Amino acid sequence: MLKPDEDRSFFDRERDKLAGEIATGFEELLSSSNILNRKLEEVLGMTREYDTIAGLWGRFHELMKGQKDVVSLEEQPLGLPGTGGHVVSSKQGGEK
Repeated sequence: MLKPDEDRSFFDRERDKLAGEIATGFEELLSSSNILNRKLEEVLGMTREYDTIAGLWGRFHELMKGQKDVVSLEEQPLGLPGTGGHVVSSKQGGEK
């Protein structure tokens, strides 16, 4: 049973006051830890989403790169002499 303040010693009053402050501090710490935990879960969720998106864009890039290589092998324009794009044909007109 608690005694009235005048009957309690200075030590008891200070001990109870400090114990209350410590309990309040632990409650604030717990609340802050929960907020931090939620934020970390949000960040981890976002990085997983970015990994998925990055993987899709990487596959798209590889697909487009592969199609560009196929198109460049098929078309190979001759170009104009003097522009650096001219390719001399290896076929001889006189061969049978």
